[in-house]
Amino acid sequence: MNVQTNTPADVELEITNVAHGGVFVARLEGRVVFVADTVPGERVRARITESSKKSFWRAETVEVLDASPHRQSHVWASSSIDVDPSDRAGGAEFGHIELGHQRELKRQVLADALQRFAGVESDVQVESAPGDDEREGLAWRTRVSLHVDADGVVGPYAARSHRVIPVGDLPLATDAVASAAPLDQLFRGAESVDIVAPSSTDGARIVVREPVKKGTSVAHRRDQTIVERVGDREFQLDEGGFWQVHRSAAQLLTEVVQSTVDEALFDPRAANLDLYGGVGLLAAAIGDKFGSTTRITSVESSSRATDHASENLSDWIGAQSVTARVDAYLRSLVANSSAADRSRLEAATVVLDPPRSGAGKEVVSSLAELRPAQLVYVACDPVALARDIGLFAPLGYSLASLRAFDLFPHTHHLESVALLTRD
Repeated sequence: MNVQTNTPADVELEITNVAHGGVFVARLEGRVVFVADTVPGERVRARITESSKKSFWRAETVEVLDASPHRQSHVWASSSIDVDPSDRAGGAEFGHIELGHQRELKRQVLADALQRFAGVESDVQVESAPGDDEREGLAWRTRVSLHVDADGVVGPYAARSHRVIPVGDLPLATDAVASAAPLDQLFRGAESVDIVAPSSTDGARIVVREPVKKGTSVAHRRDQTIVERVGDREFQLDEGGFWQVHRSAAQLLTEVVQSTVDEALFDPRAANLDLYGGVGLLAAAIGDKFGSTTRITSVESSSRATDHASENLSDWIGAQSVTARVDAYLRSLVANSSAADRSRLEAATVVLDPPRSGAGKEVVSSLAELRPAQLVYVACDPVALARDIGLFAPLGYSLASLRAFDLFPHTHHLESVALLTRD
């Protein structure tokens, strides 16, 4: 590779491939350099921003010397290559790449993670969400959280920093969120400003967050209740509570989870589980698919979410909500379940939708010891999913099916739904 040093901090790089995290790979004198705001196949001038690690450096693209045919004008002017790297707004790190090629890059990241961490070869494709192609991947965010600096200026953080960048628009936000966003107002003393557009209303709500007082926690904050609609169902949740961000995600994931469950392995009388259950969206998907007498327990660490889940799941006779950490809940099942309990657990279907870090070794080990019939794993991080699939493999579970969805256009994120069954 021909590397030419332009200034002490600027280098010329050939970009070879995509890496997890919304960055791309080049090499400088044998060292890996992770480069932002470029595309595989490009030659760029990049500014080194981190050189303290021996194994890799980081850099920001300053100028495109040879452009990829997949490069486009950035969908958000505030993140454009024309803006100094330190002033580029974060949150749309793939916005300079043609939408179809974004999905191909996400596919490559997922396939590579599965091969490296789980030894699984996969030809899975990343599917679009309804309406996204027609909107060119814009206007999908029903929730936006903006930060506030010491002067009260509101905006997103700069990419890979905690510095607030004032912006004039939010192209990834739905029309309701974008029109309501108070981008030209000051919020002195606030910590953040959330704009939320529930599907049950036409407008958006603005939620101003004050800094959490010393000695208290976010868990003690009391939010207003909002309602989200999925098909004919309504779900109560706190206005600041977790809900799928993409306007079509809740309906899409409901349908995909329902179709992913192997009906031949499903027992409505088993001790079915919905782990990291939130306000009960996926537990409801199972209940709607298999009937009101389906037995399912939704486990969630947030007591506010669990309170809402209890109400949201009240249509199902066999549904209940438990406030607990998933790892602790599963440890208790392993330690205290009777022989009859173990039998019901071995017949169970487990749906799990863990945070971005994944389920992890302890949860995987406990689930494998309980030996449920099948696991429907909803993942928002491809590497965490692949690692967990790799952990399940020697414990008797293999990947039976996998689908992936581009629920975060113009970012590097994607959503996957995997089915694991006992060998």
